[in-house]
Amino acid sequence: MRSFAGRDILSLKDFERAEFAHIFEIADRLEPIARERRNTDLLAHKTLVTAFYQPSTRTRLAHEAAMHRLGGHVTGFSDAKMTRAGDFYQESIKDTVHMLEYYGDAIVMRHFQQGAPHEAAKWASVPVINAGDGWGEHPTQVLTDLYTVLSEMGTIDGLTFLCIGDMRMRTMHSIGYALSQFDAEAIFVGPEEMSLTDDFKAELDERNLQYEEAEHVADVIHRADVIYMEPVVQADYTAGRDERGEQVGMTPENYQVTRKLMADKAKSDSIILHSLPRMDELPPDVDGTRHARYWEEAYNGVVMRMALLALVLGAME
Repeated sequence: MRSFAGRDILSLKDFERAEFAHIFEIADRLEPIARERRNTDLLAHKTLVTAFYQPSTRTRLAHEAAMHRLGGHVTGFSDAKMTRAGDFYQESIKDTVHMLEYYGDAIVMRHFQQGAPHEAAKWASVPVINAGDGWGEHPTQVLTDLYTVLSEMGTIDGLTFLCIGDMRMRTMHSIGYALSQFDAEAIFVGPEEMSLTDDFKAELDERNLQYEEAEHVADVIHRADVIYMEPVVQADYTAGRDERGEQVGMTPENYQVTRKLMADKAKSDSIILHSLPRMDELPPDVDGTRHARYWEEAYNGVVMRMALLALVLGAME
């Protein structure tokens, strides 16, 4: 297994099963720090640079919280419009990264352009972590999701994942790549115009993932151990900033997961994950059911980023 020290975290395409297991083990070891709401000095002499060209709540703050829990420091920006990258000069990723690498020991980047973190990694002398790149991937979110599944259900192998939403989304790409390393099955449900692309299906076939597509959540939810949700109605991931107008679409019923649907058709021990934010695809009254695990998922987002930062910055092996 390759060392994580100094390594870029850009994609789950090249992650091996043993690497998932190792990250989850490190997360287990660091989890008590987050649970007890205390800080350590593990990364006391390190600084994380956040370069967020798109809005973010959970991903950015989870990285920052993780760095603080490990005793490190954080600097960076959360809106490209407040930098020279977003003003008249439109500074290139190359130039920006050449500057940022002098300000910290790792860079975590979210960008509306697919492949931007990969481009950054070409020029940076410090590790680059992909926090979501357009319609590309979101590796740290899916590592969080799978760690949540493992923590809640004791395994990933043997489970059926019902993935609901827009299959063009970066989380759907990353979960597909990741599940190919486990003995798991995926069922994808989304509108026809948001269904799996031929290119993505070819990649999943090449990786021998067992998967199928279905039209209606209600037809397959009884088979699901993990209900993995993303919005069908959403902002454009290729835009740097998107402020919605007065007209907002509603989620068709066959892509919603409601309290009644869970009671009538779901497995009694199935769990629901949603990286948030949500709209009407997951009503708030589901929050009080035994199936909801998206708040635990948010908590684990800090734990997982603690593990990744400790590993790529060489504090743990």
